[in-house]
Amino acid sequence: MAIEKARPKIVKLDMNPMVDMAFLLVTFFMLSTSFRTDDPTEVILPTSNAEIQMPEVSVMAIYVNPSGQVFFGIDGKFSKKALIEHIARRYELELSDYQIENFSLLSGFGVPISELSNLLKDRENLKFYPMAGIPTDSLSNELAEWVIYARVVNPTIRVAIKADKDTEYQHVKKVIKTLLDNKILRFNLLTEKMPSTKQP
Repeated sequence: MAIEKARPKIVKLDMNPMVDMAFLLVTFFMLSTSFRTDDPTEVILPTSNAEIQMPEVSVMAIYVNPSGQVFFGIDGKFSKKALIEHIARRYELELSDYQIENFSLLSGFGVPISELSNLLKDRENLKFYPMAGIPTDSLSNELAEWVIYARVVNPTIRVAIKADKDTEYQHVKKVIKTLLDNKILRFNLLTEKMPSTKQP
């Protein structure tokens, strides 16, 4: 009489919970990650030993490139919309909802206020529009207007100056004078952390 051998049991794994968990993690990281936006002008920061880190939210950034051109940007889509609406009212600009939406997509800009409608009329060319910088001279200091209304929109906003290491001091001095004239006495001059020289 033949003896029947016991067949090994096939263990089935239910992969559904694992797949669900993977999609939940992917969704969480997509929603919680904030991507770094491109700066409106190329700036190579000077190096220093400073340990203080700038916060990642609620920041007004003023960029000064090696040519002395000044660019401006704030974070937060709703803050940008409120800011451009204030500037439009102040200068009686006729901006459409489409142009206001385009402004909220900019990480920063550097054009006189008179050129804003041209800058914002075409979403496809926002990155390629030739920007000559925001006027900061004594006759027409438009940077002061942007700074004032950015603080109206967000009173707790922090100010950061990102000046290129090759920028002449006189250009940075104009920006600092604009801040001081508007009673902004606390601001950060951003630098890159100097690489460590310690040997292991």
